[in-house]
Amino acid sequence: MPNELIINVTLGETRIARLENGVVTELTIERTREGGIVGNIYKGKVVRVMPGMQAAFVEIGLDRTAFLHASDVSRDLARFEGEENSTLAAREEEGPPGRSGRRPRGGRAIESVLQDGREVLVQVEKEPMGTKGARVTSHVSLPGRYLVYMPTVEHVGVSRRIDDPRERGRLKEMMRKVKKGPGGFIVRTVSSGVTEREFADDVSYLTKTWSEIEKNAAGAKAPSLIHAELDVLSRAVRDLFTPDIDRVVVDSKEAQDHICEFVSRFMPKGKKAVELYEGTEPIFDAFGIEIEITRALGHKVWLKSGGYIIVEQTEALTAIDVNTGRFVGRRKVDETILKTNLEAVKEIVYQLRLRSIGGIIIIDFIDMERVSDRNKVYNALKEALKGDRARTTITKISELGLVEMTRKRTREDLRRQLTNTCPYCEGKGYLKSPTTICYEVFREICREVPEIKGKQAVVYCHPSVASVLYDEERAQLEQLESRFAKRIQVKSVSDYHLEQFDVMER
Repeated sequence: MPNELIINVTLGETRIARLENGVVTELTIERTREGGIVGNIYKGKVVRVMPGMQAAFVEIGLDRTAFLHASDVSRDLARFEGEENSTLAAREEEGPPGRSGRRPRGGRAIESVLQDGREVLVQVEKEPMGTKGARVTSHVSLPGRYLVYMPTVEHVGVSRRIDDPRERGRLKEMMRKVKKGPGGFIVRTVSSGVTEREFADDVSYLTKTWSEIEKNAAGAKAPSLIHAELDVLSRAVRDLFTPDIDRVVVDSKEAQDHICEFVSRFMPKGKKAVELYEGTEPIFDAFGIEIEITRALGHKVWLKSGGYIIVEQTEALTAIDVNTGRFVGRRKVDETILKTNLEAVKEIVYQLRLRSIGGIIIIDFIDMERVSDRNKVYNALKEALKGDRARTTITKISELGLVEMTRKRTREDLRRQLTNTCPYCEGKGYLKSPTTICYEVFREICREVPEIKGKQAVVYCHPSVASVLYDEERAQLEQLESRFAKRIQVKSVSDYHLEQFDVMER
């Protein structure tokens, strides 16, 4: 089956799905009023330097101040000696440089480099998430179609995903020829087979863009937006329309024209692959994407064998539990467990990509007694993650069957994008039982009724709790009436939350 980009454009929302062999592997959703800001460049003002955290908070004009870590302060800003600079794009393409402790490389503490009130040029590296503000860096990177320009460094590198030594050498040599001025470049994965002319055009476009940014920043007041990243359609074509994509299908003529205009400018050969969807069925329904979105919002995901995984997301981490479920196997228990775990590996990696889950992830595989089985599952996980565009790190499977891993997070996960916290359970995912509430009512009666001067007290509560008080727990209520020599009346209030109740004088 072909690899495709399926694009659904509606009023105020754009959804882009990447299909590999007919399977949804990535999903991007952007609403006009909630436009993403990763890649935007701001002139900001330092509002607070935190020496204990080796970080600073920077006002860039958003609802919350942005977070700038010492390791993300560039050489041009800090003038460190011997500092190896890194950028968002470089980390994406070449892999992460190691961080050395709490201070930036070069030995300078952040308080000696930044002071409250200082103006800095920063780029958003991670979207604001939950209660956290955006994460920013002064290592600016400008992605083009084939190259990423890094104006604050002198470095030429090739994406680690291009593994052919000859092609890597050719691209690096070609890059050295077309690079004229200051700054560094990373050759992107999509560059395999490109010509020197295509590189030169990208270099010209990116360096001119940087000159405009510098000019605009010089005359701007902080905080202000200096350079906005491309719109979601252009970004999708630039970053997702890779050589292995056979076609792009979009359900809006206006969006198709916009995409074709971008493609004509940067990759003319790909224009023929852009198609307008004219079917009567909604495009995401026709390609089976809508059902995958619904599936990605659930806690339980069934495996073909009858096993299942449970995905539990919290603010701190994501826990994934593997279970055999209905799968009992035909032979030995060890074989059943190994088969379930191997099947779970593929589904877990798929769900991480589809749900855009990042941060710390704990995978609880079914316990495997044999070391050889644990190695098979670990190697399968490592191999499956090679197809993930996000950077990941994993540990060996422990004797308890646990794997600790991290996945780079740059935007909100799918659940946070599409759902709100349940106002009824306040995100706990559970409620106290009516019986539990009854016993809380009894304790409240013991506290409040002795202070009541009249002969009657009233318990106002949810109908479900009232029913239990009148039925199973009626004897307890009568004992309290006898103990306090007061009549206790129960009144149900349909508008009450299940866990809400009041004990009052009548």
